[in-house]
Amino acid sequence: MQIRFLGKETSGGDSPTLYATDRQTYLIQGYKVTDPEILAKLDIPEGETCVEIYARLLAHLSKDGLHGVVTSWAPPIVHVLENGNYLVQGPRVTDPAIRAELALPDNEDCIEVPREALRALLEENDRGVDDA
Repeated sequence: MQIRFLGKETSGGDSPTLYATDRQTYLIQGYKVTDPEILAKLDIPEGETCVEIYARLLAHLSKDGLHGVVTSWAPPIVHVLENGNYLVQGPRVTDPAIRAELALPDNEDCIEVPREALRALLEENDRGVDDA
């Protein structure tokens, strides 16, 4: 798999990050979800995990041709926290070479989600060229 950096959002040194792949998917690197109460509410199949990201991270999808804003949530976004952060679920990236390239901190993990799954969540907000 080939990956291309799209963007990162940082707060306090931690950095949820978004990558495009050469197989019409995205890698979403985010904080590991460890809250037992939240995990108990989610149905996470074997081989999948859930990461927390800042909602603003998805704005970097525009660098891969996806435009719009998330106006509602559905899988792969499985929960929106009170602070506005998203919990995103998908297959955990296990390829050792990719994980080494990402240099994941201990408090973060990475999932892979289909491009079309994220496209379906976006409402176009491009109104065309501004004449003013």
